[in-house]
Amino acid sequence: MSTLVALSQAIEARDPHSSGHAARVGVTAEVVAARLGWDEADIDVLRIGAALHDIGKLAVPERILRKPGPLDEAELADMRRHPEEGARMVARHRSIQLVVPAVLYHHERWDGTGYPLGIEGEAIPAEARVLAVVDAFDAMTTDRSYRRALPEAAAVAELERCAGTQLDPEIVRVFAEAWRAGSLADATVGRERAVG
Repeated sequence: MSTLVALSQAIEARDPHSSGHAARVGVTAEVVAARLGWDEADIDVLRIGAALHDIGKLAVPERILRKPGPLDEAELADMRRHPEEGARMVARHRSIQLVVPAVLYHHERWDGTGYPLGIEGEAIPAEARVLAVVDAFDAMTTDRSYRRALPEAAAVAELERCAGTQLDPEIVRVFAEAWRAGSLADATVGRERAVG
């Protein structure tokens, strides 16, 4: 696990706005998975997938990761390569090959308009669908070089608006229930340190 932590830290070192992102995504994803009734083995795979979901960003030029404004079309294309690059990196290591689907598919969309393959609905592996929801929430609730963080309530409302198009509606429902119940407080503590 120390190697995973080191890899996650290497990703975050290249992008100052992602500090703590993998850890927050991991903690939040575990809560959601437990509420979905996943067993411990599946939660372990999700935990490792959360730590490594952005590992492919190691192959993205640093100027793109640190760009202070919106990405142009070419830069966006480079950024969108990170799931495939990450899946290739992970697939080389037998001990963590189970997390390839989480890494490869975490930017797929429920309606099939995501990337890299444009798969849809339940064809997207469950761990990737959980990560998509949690990753989106964390991205919205932390400062970025091109915008300030949204309040958590606004981010949850946006997840709910995107349920059934971008995101798995059942996972959004469970996430929103967990947030409203205060079950995501551990991840929120880490998020507060990452904002402004």
